[in-house]
Amino acid sequence: MTLATNLNLFDQFLVPKLFGMSLLIPAMLLTTLLIYNPQDRWLSNPLTTLQAWLIAKTTKQIMTPVNKPGHKWSLMLISLLTMLILNNLLGLLPYTFTPTTQLSMNMALALPLWLATVLIGLRNKPTSSLAHLLPEGTPTPLIPILILIETISLLIRPIALAVRLTANLTAGHLLMHLISTAVLNLVTTSTLLAGLTLSILALLMLLEIAVAMIQAYVFTLLLSLYLQENV
Repeated sequence: MTLATNLNLFDQFLVPKLFGMSLLIPAMLLTTLLIYNPQDRWLSNPLTTLQAWLIAKTTKQIMTPVNKPGHKWSLMLISLLTMLILNNLLGLLPYTFTPTTQLSMNMALALPLWLATVLIGLRNKPTSSLAHLLPEGTPTPLIPILILIETISLLIRPIALAVRLTANLTAGHLLMHLISTAVLNLVTTSTLLAGLTLSILALLMLLEIAVAMIQAYVFTLLLSLYLQENV
């Protein structure tokens, strides 16, 4: 019974398949259809105005710590942020799949982008990039240890990005699943407890909406900070 319950609990994170083919990439890319993309000849309306204002403010916030040469990354970073937010939020709807709960997908996003920032630093200013591995004024006996520690901390950055996003979204989905199951079980025994539990579930849903947007923002902001170190 316990094994069956655990399997049902984690079934929501299984990648859907059609005719034996994974639907992970289509599920991730179809969210781009929700982005409102008006033509130049269209008259502005409140929706386009709000969308343009949000994109401008978010881009300014993300690119503030980045030097001017790194501003060429702004389009890619804001596109990444938009995709992550849409995927995270749509995953909160019933009977939907959240691609960003898959560690493999998050690693596929984090690893190339982090590697690109490192390679840019090694190409543009190799001395300064390598100097980050050894803080100034380090005692001679500690040099090998600190270089090893700094190298490890540098290499685990993409893993930390992917695991943070995956863990936060997975934990929220599991908690909502458990509380909703408790509500269904309490309906037949205690209406009052079921109502209280349902109110907790509603508050948790609001919290998960905030977490979905915050985690997408943190993912993108950390990438911009890594970029700033190497530009």
